[in-house]
Amino acid sequence: MRQTLLAAADNGWLRERAMRQPFVRRAVSRFMPGEALDDALAAARRLHERHVGTILTHLGENVSSREEIEAVQAHYVDALERIAAAGIDSEVSIKLTQLGLDQSERLAFDHTAQLATRARERGARLWIDMEGSAYTERTLALYRELRPAHPNLGVALQAYLRRTPDDLDALLALGSAVRLVKGAYREPATIAFPDKHDVDERFFELARRMLAPEARARGNWVTLGTHDARLIARLEAVVAAEGVPRDGFEFAMLFGIRRGEPERLIAAGYRARVLISYGSHWFPWYMRRLAERPANLWFVMRSMLG
Repeated sequence: MRQTLLAAADNGWLRERAMRQPFVRRAVSRFMPGEALDDALAAARRLHERHVGTILTHLGENVSSREEIEAVQAHYVDALERIAAAGIDSEVSIKLTQLGLDQSERLAFDHTAQLATRARERGARLWIDMEGSAYTERTLALYRELRPAHPNLGVALQAYLRRTPDDLDALLALGSAVRLVKGAYREPATIAFPDKHDVDERFFELARRMLAPEARARGNWVTLGTHDARLIARLEAVVAAEGVPRDGFEFAMLFGIRRGEPERLIAAGYRARVLISYGSHWFPWYMRRLAERPANLWFVMRSMLG
C-alpha cells in the first residue's frame, strides 16, 4: 500500500484527475487548512492562542521558470513579514528547488540567504526542507556554506536514508539546527530503508544521538518531527532517564494528525510545533502523507461517503 501511494504521488495523469474531485479535496482539508497563505496564518493564529508554535511551508517543488522562482521568493518574504506583524510563534520552511536549485546553485544560495536574513531580523528561524535523495548532497552542501553567516538557518534530515547517520554527525559537529523527519519520498531500498519498523528504530537512534549531552553542549538545536505515539513515549523516557531539559528541544507534528497531542506535550513542559502545509500543489504531498500512515485512507473513504 505504501509503495502504491508513493507511486501515485509521482503520477501526473492521476494528479490532474484527482485534484478535480470534491471528495478528494474534502479529505485533504483534514490535513491542510487551505491553499492560501491567509488560511495557513489563520490556523497558525488559532494554535498560537493555545501556546502551540507552527512551521509554515508552501507546497511545490522543482519550479522551472525564473518568473516562478521570483514569485516564490516574494511569497516567502510576504509570509515572514505577515508572521512578524501578527506576533505569532511561527517559522517558515522552504524547499531549495522552489528557489532555483535546478537552474543554479548560486541562485538558490542567494534566495535562501535573503530569506534567512529577513527571518533573523524578525527573530525567527528559517528551515530548509529535505527533498528526494537526488538533492540530499547539494542541499547539505548549500546549508553548510550558508550557515556561518546565517546561524538561524536549520535543515531537515530524513531518518529513512541510509546515509543519514554520517550526515547527522557532520551537522552536529557544526552546532546545527536539525529537524529530524522519517522521510516520505519513493526511494530504492539501496538508498532508504523500506520497512517502517527499521525507519522507526533509525529515527529513535538518531534522536538519542541528537539529545546526548555532547550534542547539546555544542549548541545544536533539535526538532523531532513525529506524531507516532509509541515513538514519542520512548523519547520521553529517554529525556527522563538522561536528564534532558524538556524545553531544550521540540516536537513537530503535522497539521490535522493527533490533535491535542501538542497541547499535552506543552502542558508537560515540552516545546511543540505543528507543521502547516498550504498551496495549490498539494496532490503529491497528500499522497506521501497517506503513504506515511495508510490507515489515513479511512478519512478518504469517509469523505467519499459524504
